[in-house]
Amino acid sequence: MSGLKTKHQRLVLIALAMVALIGAGLLATWALRNQASYFYVPSELRANPPALDRAVRLGGMVERGSIHTAADGVTTEFVVSDGKVSVPVRFKGIAPSLFVEGSGVVAEGKLGADGTFIADNLLAKHDEKYVPREMKDMNAAQAKQVVSETK
Repeated sequence: MSGLKTKHQRLVLIALAMVALIGAGLLATWALRNQASYFYVPSELRANPPALDRAVRLGGMVERGSIHTAADGVTTEFVVSDGKVSVPVRFKGIAPSLFVEGSGVVAEGKLGADGTFIADNLLAKHDEKYVPREMKDMNAAQAKQVVSETK
């Protein structure tokens, strides 16, 4: 590069840097292609099921009366619904304490050949009406007063 003018050296360096950045981006995209976990609701899962070996997330509400724990104490079967379609789910492990009937849940796992979703992990959602234990018996005015006193 000693035979090139300074202006041309700069252009060559910029071109090499751009090629290196594009290459790094393509390499990162290729490496992470199987790490993406798509999110489905039950109706989408039934309408367009993923490949059986593909890791996905299934989100919806746990149907009331659907939670059953097997005799081994760690296998839980339940049904997730979006109000239109229901999908049976099997989870082996310790369920989160917020996991109850009628609550929201996100199950991470794979769709089984029989249509049952096999979950590796459960993420339970709490409702948006969370109130600390200390404030649950207070009315709105008392709660506002406590909050303003702590500021």
